[in-house]
Amino acid sequence: MSKGKANAAVMKVEKPLKKRIKDNWQLYAMLVIPIVITVIYKYIPMYGIQMAFRDFKASRGMLGSEWVGFKWFARFFNSPNCFRMIKNTVLLSFYSLLWSFPIPIILALMINQLRFQKFKRTVQTVLYAPHFISIMVVCGMLRIFLSPSGGLINLILGSNIDFLSESTAFRTIYIASGIWQDAGWGIIVYMATLASIDTSHYEAAKIDGASMFQRILYIDLPELIPTIVLMLIMSAGNLMNVGFEKVWLLQTDLNRATSDVIAVYVYQQGIENAKYSYSTAVGLFNTVVNIILLIVVNQISKRISEDVSFV
Repeated sequence: MSKGKANAAVMKVEKPLKKRIKDNWQLYAMLVIPIVITVIYKYIPMYGIQMAFRDFKASRGMLGSEWVGFKWFARFFNSPNCFRMIKNTVLLSFYSLLWSFPIPIILALMINQLRFQKFKRTVQTVLYAPHFISIMVVCGMLRIFLSPSGGLINLILGSNIDFLSESTAFRTIYIASGIWQDAGWGIIVYMATLASIDTSHYEAAKIDGASMFQRILYIDLPELIPTIVLMLIMSAGNLMNVGFEKVWLLQTDLNRATSDVIAVYVYQQGIENAKYSYSTAVGLFNTVVNIILLIVVNQISKRISEDVSFV
């Protein structure tokens, strides 16, 4: 048989869409519910985005409210604290990503080297547990530990510093508590990837005299790269979405210089002051920046994943 005939025999003839739906109607039927839910909760609410371009009055309704264009965006950019909020949001998000993103990878690689299964499960449980503690409880714990009168940190340091009132300490407190709470949960994804690696690779590496560090460098990390890139893209998509609850609960008048972020500002303007159009405009700006960052990081990640090689 000639090469052309062999290729033609191997190639599968693509069925028409109607035929594919008929043959696999059960699978398409299963897609109906998530598609309907996505449309209802994700796409239909996008109708309200036009509120950012109107002077919304509840009595007039959406279409009856006056169209004001970019008035609310201009007001936000001309507000005295605008660039401080943008700066705080970007820095807090960037530092959180910079410090918290590698920690689960490092911990997963370390746990994967443990050979005592009971101890391994214990370590995993201890690291996972903080994820299930609510943000409110975590913030309460932080206030107790950092209290200037009898707080654990001050007892260790022999001082009486009110850390939550120090604007220079806010980012450290926010990021460190986030790593403690979420690092263990992030390990799950990487551990699942490492568990799929064929153990014969490790055995062959040991026979060749590879050290533990070399096995991590040449076996574990190359397998983790696709997962790392995917997690990086997902993290970048939420780069501007600083955790509102934690910032709100830890914010004081004395640390606003570093804790004043866009998410809290949107809540204050929209819920507390009932400035619905203005808060929608600020939130829309934040979302647009997120989308741009996501596209940029996605392109960078594609280039990195194509170029990086540990061999």
